[in-house]
Amino acid sequence: MFSRLSGVFGGSENAMKYRRRFALLLSTVFVGAMLSFLAGCGTKKPVRREASFLRLFDTQTTIIAYMDDKEEFSRYAQMIYDSLDEYHRLYDIYNSYDGINNLKTVNDMAGKAPVKVDIRIIDLLKYAKEWYEKTDGAINIAFGPVLRIWHEYRERGIDDPENAGLPPREALEEAAGHTDINKVIIDEEASTVFLEDPEMSLDVGAIAKGYAVEQVSRMVAEKGFTSGLISVGGNVRAIGSKDGAGTPWNVGIQNPDSGEGNAMIHILDITDASVVTSGIYERYYTVDGKNYHHIIDPDTLFPSGEFKSVSIVCKDSGMADALSTAIFNMSLEEGMAFIESIPDAEAVWVLNSGELRYSGHFRDYLNK
Repeated sequence: MFSRLSGVFGGSENAMKYRRRFALLLSTVFVGAMLSFLAGCGTKKPVRREASFLRLFDTQTTIIAYMDDKEEFSRYAQMIYDSLDEYHRLYDIYNSYDGINNLKTVNDMAGKAPVKVDIRIIDLLKYAKEWYEKTDGAINIAFGPVLRIWHEYRERGIDDPENAGLPPREALEEAAGHTDINKVIIDEEASTVFLEDPEMSLDVGAIAKGYAVEQVSRMVAEKGFTSGLISVGGNVRAIGSKDGAGTPWNVGIQNPDSGEGNAMIHILDITDASVVTSGIYERYYTVDGKNYHHIIDPDTLFPSGEFKSVSIVCKDSGMADALSTAIFNMSLEEGMAFIESIPDAEAVWVLNSGELRYSGHFRDYLNK
């Protein structure tokens, strides 16, 4: 089914341009619009409505809800889009935007001066530091120098497959010497971030999508969108139940072996929860017949090699995003012990052999 606020800048010319663009992209899909009569009272069955758009976090975003009122759905979809767009620009490490100090600004000023930033950047960085400690470094937003090298080689390898190559280990090891998260200095009172090492850079790809989706989900739920589904790439967040009366949402986990016929390894029933998958099947390139994906082990400095995918189910999308990457970088035994230590979080691993392994209560979510 699916595979990673507020208007501070909402009045800008760019924001208005994106709203107009969104209005053109917004599509409302009517599925099962047949009238049904419940207990003879003539009540209409809610209509399935869907909006999809590209660009945010460089992936597809989809919003689904069952609503009678088309205009109400469009209003909530626009609200979700606008909020995610703000997070996208704040957490972007590749592009600059007029009037915004984002993570690219922070990286550009490494070793030079603190950068005054939006509170949403500080909140994300604090959250990421917490998960660095919890995972013993398996999640490290200061790992940017190493990830940047892999990104450059991957992009070149995709553009020119015949000349694809691997980064020299010496270059990776030198870059790894500039990944000390303790040199990310956050001054909450001044609302600034400073990278002490001029060679370091932040990369929040392992956590930013899930964190943003969670914050936007909470915001829109407080404003009345109490039953819906938001999918941003591999990050799915269910708000409430499908019908507001306890019927769970059905969310699929993609089969990393897409050529084997079954598109999904499982369909899950979830209510007010998140499903996030980290896998090897989307961003990769090939060198000498071997695929090299984008999830880099901080210990080996090379792509993690034990799994094809790891999927997490828990309430918080930010936590699910962090866990899916962290556990991908652990052995099965370490990851199993770690996930079992976290209340209300479950995982399924797809091993390189194709075998599935489950945490203690993951099967409780399987669609019967």
